[in-house]
Amino acid sequence: MSFATVIPKRPGEMMWFGLLCLGMMAGAVGVVQVLVHGHDHVYNVSREIPWGILISTYVFFVVSSTGLCLVSSLGDVWGFEKFAIIGRRGHLLALLTLCTGFGTMAMELNHPIRMGLYAVISPNFTSAIWWMGALYGFYMVCLIFEFTSLMRGWTRLAFWSGLAGFFAAITAHSNLGAVFGLLEARHFWYGSYMPIYFIVSALASGAALTVLIVYFNHKARGIEMPPVYQEFMYTMGKLQALFLGILLFFVVWKIIPGLYGQPPEKYETTMAWITGPLAFNFWFFELGLGILIPLIIVANRRTRTVFGVMIAGLLSTIGIFFMRYDLVIAGQMVSMRPEAVEGASHGLLHYFPSLTEIGIVIGSICLCLFLYSLAERVFDLEGGHRH
Repeated sequence: MSFATVIPKRPGEMMWFGLLCLGMMAGAVGVVQVLVHGHDHVYNVSREIPWGILISTYVFFVVSSTGLCLVSSLGDVWGFEKFAIIGRRGHLLALLTLCTGFGTMAMELNHPIRMGLYAVISPNFTSAIWWMGALYGFYMVCLIFEFTSLMRGWTRLAFWSGLAGFFAAITAHSNLGAVFGLLEARHFWYGSYMPIYFIVSALASGAALTVLIVYFNHKARGIEMPPVYQEFMYTMGKLQALFLGILLFFVVWKIIPGLYGQPPEKYETTMAWITGPLAFNFWFFELGLGILIPLIIVANRRTRTVFGVMIAGLLSTIGIFFMRYDLVIAGQMVSMRPEAVEGASHGLLHYFPSLTEIGIVIGSICLCLFLYSLAERVFDLEGGHRH
């Protein structure tokens, strides 16, 4: 493919790539601010709330990667013919979101290279975070092998690498849930609920992103969606209804234990989530945009059209981003030492991301979209096969 074919020529494409470049410039400015002034001066995280929006964005990206891998594997690994057409695109975006998540995490760390070095030469096998890095590293290798095999037509290698990637995605992502669920000091996170909840939310996120890349790929090229893709969108609408219904079930049962009996610390965190500083995020973004409105759209035959499924996917993606943010921040809002925390009101801490943090988040999202949009022009991502 020549360089000329990669350069966007239509006004809409030029505007899209231009907006993405502006977003990446905002991210680059944020990175420079971090390198020049240091984390302590440009991030709004603190000793009491050490995990901010960059951690929640990392979780959002890896949740999306896992979901994309699981949905795409339905065709390439498990032989469901309808899903074979999404194999290349789904696994490519899964790889890009995973790498972007790693980059976002690196910007949160003071010494990411040192961390990687000591994770190899001095591993802590009892640490859930160490296992998170190891499992996601193996998962990334599986994605690389599977995408390469799909592009080359290496059927057997694509199957085995896809099978390994499928189970690696589940293992790595449930372990990420365990990173939160094993923290006994943080009552809002603690418990066996988290690993399962992370898998369910990954499926919802993966289904939402899958319909978005199918819809906007045809829209951007100005071509009518073939019947096979239209049928795929209807099927994905049904899957979205299933995943969102299960996710709603999990959200309800996340709230009830936090309220019943008013357990110390967990009750205060739950109230901060549903009636306190995070209430708007929860009711409008998480529950409204993220679950209820998309569920109504895809559960109704009249609105479960190609366009309706796309809208549901878009709203779910926005809502799940805030879902990840609220989960990370809410779990830290109740101080473990309220009497020693300056500025805490009744033990409730406050956090709002700085402009630098927001810029890096915008830049990471735009970078991921830019790389995927470029890949659509470079690679032949059509087609699929069944094993």
